[in-house]
Amino acid sequence: MIDRKEISEIIEDYDLDKVKIGAVASHSALDIFDGAIEEDFRTFAVCQQGREKTYTDYFKSQRDSNGKVVRGIVDEHIMLNKFSETTSADVQKKLIEENVLFIPNRSFTSYCGIDEVENDFKVPLVGSRNMLRSEERGMERDYYWLLEKAGLPFPERINDPQDIEELVMVKLPHAVKKLERGFFTAGTYEEYQQKAQSLLKQGVITQDALDNARIERYVIGPVFNFDMFYSPVETEMSQLEILGIDWRFETSLDGHVRLPAPQQMTLAEHQLTPEYTVCGHNSATLRESLLEKVFELSQKYIDAAKKHYDPGVIGPFCLQTCVDKDLNFYIYDVAPRVGGGTNVHMSVGHPYGNTTWRKPMSTGRRVAFEIRRAIETDQLDKIIT
Repeated sequence: MIDRKEISEIIEDYDLDKVKIGAVASHSALDIFDGAIEEDFRTFAVCQQGREKTYTDYFKSQRDSNGKVVRGIVDEHIMLNKFSETTSADVQKKLIEENVLFIPNRSFTSYCGIDEVENDFKVPLVGSRNMLRSEERGMERDYYWLLEKAGLPFPERINDPQDIEELVMVKLPHAVKKLERGFFTAGTYEEYQQKAQSLLKQGVITQDALDNARIERYVIGPVFNFDMFYSPVETEMSQLEILGIDWRFETSLDGHVRLPAPQQMTLAEHQLTPEYTVCGHNSATLRESLLEKVFELSQKYIDAAKKHYDPGVIGPFCLQTCVDKDLNFYIYDVAPRVGGGTNVHMSVGHPYGNTTWRKPMSTGRRVAFEIRRAIETDQLDKIIT
């Protein structure tokens, strides 16, 4: 792990009047860049050849003679053959020379590799570098381990598929789509075997992934992704904020649920088992009597993270939950960074973030606002690792 002191020494050579906010141009980068522009920062996109035009053409910024943005959100970019080159020495040198503060998203850690992010990437990260590993499901100290340490509720694990006696979710990676899931549900061991063999035959999952899959009791209820924020630089008001809530559109699951039951039963084998590939998000609000519970869950997560992943949570994080018939929350995933659904709030802000700050406050803008506050109060060292 790169020592935090080393990052602090690098930031000493930054021109803080010319700080740029950078990110891998994927996942939630548009929200990050939009928020940075709202807070008067220049933006820097790390692009991959063949996936760049969204950032280099269609959302490229245009500024007037006074430097004010009149269109778009991406000021500058660097073009790479592969995102994995982000951690190369030449790219790091460029980012540091450009005074870039880097915002980690899921694409960054997935395409570049968590070991490289922790040990090789010396560009200052806004957020807790060591917590990014906790998102890697199945590792020794993953987010399930942390949730257990925090005493937080999560779906019960079934260790042996032969013990399946009710509906479960089998969690494992997709064999082809790097960032996606090969999840499937089953109500019995026989159904588990049938679906697993079908997905193996189709190449959707691998035997190794199946052998290491996590099987959980399926919690029947709606899904809420809570986009939270924790501020180490706040001294007068609550350090913990809820910015907004999103939920996902998933293929081919959402297509399945639009079909009448008799039609679902006549699908071909390769159509029968829905996939859970996220293709979009929407916004939601929560019954007010449940909001305080969300803060309680979030605070427990923050306290446990500080104890086991010092310095703990910095900035944005996302608790992905489902709610059962008795209004109990179960956390089934955690993102210790900008969540995947925050683009739904860019420009217009989150309902709760807007209410807190009395202006449009998306996750991207909240991150940029935190950077601005940290620079102005000489506390930048508290939010970078």
